[in-house]
Amino acid sequence: MSRIHGHPVPALFPDAGPVSVMLFGEAPGPRGADQSGLPFWGDGAGITVYRALAATGRAEVPDAAWEDWDGARFKALGLAPRLVGTALSNAYPACPTKDGEHFHAPSNKDLLAPANLTRLAQELTRAAADRPSPLRIIAFGKRAEWVLGRLPGAPPFELHALPHPSAQGLLQAAPGKGKGLRLEDLRAEWEIRLRALLNIS
Repeated sequence: MSRIHGHPVPALFPDAGPVSVMLFGEAPGPRGADQSGLPFWGDGAGITVYRALAATGRAEVPDAAWEDWDGARFKALGLAPRLVGTALSNAYPACPTKDGEHFHAPSNKDLLAPANLTRLAQELTRAAADRPSPLRIIAFGKRAEWVLGRLPGAPPFELHALPHPSAQGLLQAAPGKGKGLRLEDLRAEWEIRLRALLNIS
């Protein structure tokens, strides 16, 4: 696996037009966003996110991306998605690592650092600009949901939560921790739930 860069990955916004939905993951993944520099782009869990976005008309994904879902490859080839009415970010902006080799989940201290809370509030303010109704936020995983509920100075928003789309997140959230269930079935069910939230008018 490529060494973790640990550089902050900025939020991704549409080139033009308003935002109606903003998605937050936990942190950039070591194989995906840490390598590509774009949220969810190349992450193992991110392929399900982009499938749902593409299926609902909220993202245009280059055909070549589906052939080998890998952040370093996307960066080398200059492959990038184009978002429509949707913004993407993470609860923590950089791939958390202590040794440059292994991912570890962001701690409460990481998430509640003043600079991180300010960044999150600024991203939400940008996404909510000129909206007559509260922005719809979809948080992936308990960590993202937790910190988004603790944001001083953020504009009003409507928070929805889904399990984290990683294999571990889906299995932990499934009945009986997924015992006897197929991971592909859990992914398909999760994608259906995300599509439904993306399609709310």
